[in-house]
Amino acid sequence: MFMKSQMVGKYRIERPLGNGGFGAVYLAEDTMIGKQVALKVPHRQNQGLEELSAEAKLMAPLSHPNIVSVLTAERDAEGIFFIVMEYVEGESLAERLTREGQIEEPQAVTWSIQISDAVRYAHSKNLLHRDLRPSNVLLAQDGTAKVVDFSISRLLERDPYASTRIGSPPYMAPEHFQGRATFASDLYSIGVMMYEMVTGVLPFFDLNPSRIEELVAAGRFTPPNLKNRKVSKDLSDIVQKAMARDLSQRYRSAEDLLTDLRHLRATPRRERELTDIRQRIAAREQRAEGFCFHCRRPLPKRATACPFCGQKQ
Repeated sequence: MFMKSQMVGKYRIERPLGNGGFGAVYLAEDTMIGKQVALKVPHRQNQGLEELSAEAKLMAPLSHPNIVSVLTAERDAEGIFFIVMEYVEGESLAERLTREGQIEEPQAVTWSIQISDAVRYAHSKNLLHRDLRPSNVLLAQDGTAKVVDFSISRLLERDPYASTRIGSPPYMAPEHFQGRATFASDLYSIGVMMYEMVTGVLPFFDLNPSRIEELVAAGRFTPPNLKNRKVSKDLSDIVQKAMARDLSQRYRSAEDLLTDLRHLRATPRRERELTDIRQRIAAREQRAEGFCFHCRRPLPKRATACPFCGQKQ
């Protein structure tokens, strides 16, 4: 839509940055102050101004170090609408995963904390993102993760959920497929991103979106620490809780997810492993007859291993 060196108001186009389903993004220079910015140009320019400016209005009040800032929204002399955003020099999490395959656990935890804190802040403003995925997380050169693209976000002020299925299927929660996305649905998406970061693969994937919906509804996936033996059990447990099929088993809020992630980062892995061993020994000594000491589910008579979690008795 815009060409290199083209002037759009006071902005000089330098190069395209990306092109998605909802709009194209360009790197530009604000010639008034000599600052680089990102211009997002929605594809559907025939929409009304209210619809075109919806994303900018949602994001403009947000001020958080892990959310890309919206500076303003304008129309050029030809009537083309665009949003002016903070330019983040670096790459997307998707590009990093494509290049490296996996992210080491300490770095994955750090980025997960930053993403979760951005989501916690957005949720505190009643804003549901609905499209959290690696391509919508930018990694600045200083290592900071920033969430971007609130183009399909929804304010949940009066309604308990968003009533559309729009989103990216591999990262969508079961209830999202049913058109009932809630704040917990964003947490599920973070869980999928954490899984992908530490294993290098998605928990559910198929070229057919309907098949993905079936897999997500079933909720059966290999735990991250079994897919990659370098992943700690504690992080694996956090990912599985964030991705729980049943909403009652999932994290209740981004704050709860943040608490567990921060505790994980603050506690050395060896100390966590020793604590887990002590708890298992204590549970084994105190377990009630007929119940697994690990998952507490009932055992068949004379069982030597739990049929639910596989733990030897």
